[in-house]
Amino acid sequence: FSIEEVEVAPPKAKEVRIKITATGLCGTEIKMLENQMQYPIILGHEGAGIVESVGEGVSTVKAGDKVITLFLPQCGECASCLNSEDNYCIQLKQSHTSLMTDGTSRFTCKGKPIYHFANTSTFSEYTVIREISVAKIDAMAPLEKVCLISCGFSTGYGAAINTAKVTSGSTCAVFGLGGVGLSVVMGCKAAGAARIIGVDINKDKFEKAKQVGATECISPQDFKKPIQDVLVEMTGAGVEFCFEVIGNPEMVAAALASCHESHGVCVIVGLIDYGVQLNINGYLFFSGRSLKGSVFGGWKSRENVSKLVSDYMAKKFNLDPLITHTMNL
Repeated sequence: FSIEEVEVAPPKAKEVRIKITATGLCGTEIKMLENQMQYPIILGHEGAGIVESVGEGVSTVKAGDKVITLFLPQCGECASCLNSEDNYCIQLKQSHTSLMTDGTSRFTCKGKPIYHFANTSTFSEYTVIREISVAKIDAMAPLEKVCLISCGFSTGYGAAINTAKVTSGSTCAVFGLGGVGLSVVMGCKAAGAARIIGVDINKDKFEKAKQVGATECISPQDFKKPIQDVLVEMTGAGVEFCFEVIGNPEMVAAALASCHESHGVCVIVGLIDYGVQLNINGYLFFSGRSLKGSVFGGWKSRENVSKLVSDYMAKKFNLDPLITHTMNL
């Protein structure tokens, strides 16, 4: 990474130029660096800011509005957007994620074009984003905190609330206690789970996990037997809801095997690299377990993000525990 001065072009039709006030660092960024991307590129997809200007035909936001950037758009017209149970907008796949819709970039540095990332590129003082990837939020919201609703918090919290549909009084296990994993814990607690077991090899994360709702935490390194066997013994029959929030294929198999054999639900929240195959014993499905994927916590992005910000303003959840460092460019 290097800090450079860039030129950010005005927004074209159906585009918005935003002054980014705050942006989070998501683990996905680190994973993406390991994949083959087009360089040079401005990363960042977890941001909040203020609209500086809008292009022709933009009707949902105006200059001065506080907004959150969305790596997952909501066009409102495709089959996914029109399905009440779906949030995977077709525009995510059909767009040039390294360039704008017209196949060009809005960034230049030293006269050369710079690639966009995830239709957001929030590691920049100013960025240009399509209108369908911008959500207007409460004018009083603290952007340095609600920027986490742009990805990490929403992804974890929603995986528990929307994807798994955690039930009151249930037992849950969360593999991986980073920012997204902690948000899963918060979602399980909000849903009324009676027992929330955090699983991580880094014990330094246990105190924070308990602070946001974990009832107990364990490290796989403390046991000689597989972690799924430990969890089944701890709970008697396996957990009812399990979340893999690492993106490790082996941990997905362990998380699924940790589930209750007849009605356990396992949700993959962590990003697994493209093309990686899962090695799972098919017999695990014979009794009724289910394995589910989740993107952005199942939220319809433009529709639900503003509501989540309102919930934060109403003190329905606290984002402070998720913020460990605050740095300037």
